[in-house]
Amino acid sequence: MAEKSNIKVISENRKARHEYFILESYEAGIELVGTEVKSIRRGGVNLKDSWCSIDDGEMFVRGMHISPYDHGNVFNKDPLRVRKLLLHKRETHKLLGQLKQEGLTLIPISLYFKGSRVKVQVGLCKGKKLHDKRNDLAAKAAKRDIDRALKERNR
Repeated sequence: MAEKSNIKVISENRKARHEYFILESYEAGIELVGTEVKSIRRGGVNLKDSWCSIDDGEMFVRGMHISPYDHGNVFNKDPLRVRKLLLHKRETHKLLGQLKQEGLTLIPISLYFKGSRVKVQVGLCKGKKLHDKRNDLAAKAAKRDIDRALKERNR
């Protein structure tokens, strides 16, 4: 039998889904210290204004806010420090090539526990124009109206 994967979503970047088309997504590990993991377990993380960059063949996440752990005293780190993402070298090189050629960007989409490890879902994204965002909102409104009509009809 297949093993059930133990995934618990901690935080999602909803703004990224509104602002960008997500072309591909990758799962990456993240380098954290102990008090940051404890703070993440309490839900003290914000991905809203974060992005990823590739420097010297290594990927980093910037702008991700992890609140300081209450009982962490001197072991707490800067909440906005740059954190290293753990990806295979060939994936990093592939992403670097796509970023340079096509003008795409890397955005963290979600942060979750997979077993006891913290993972980040990183999306290769292309920015949306204003009319694309309007179309998404119109489609959501139409779907909501249809669902509401079906619910009332079934009563």
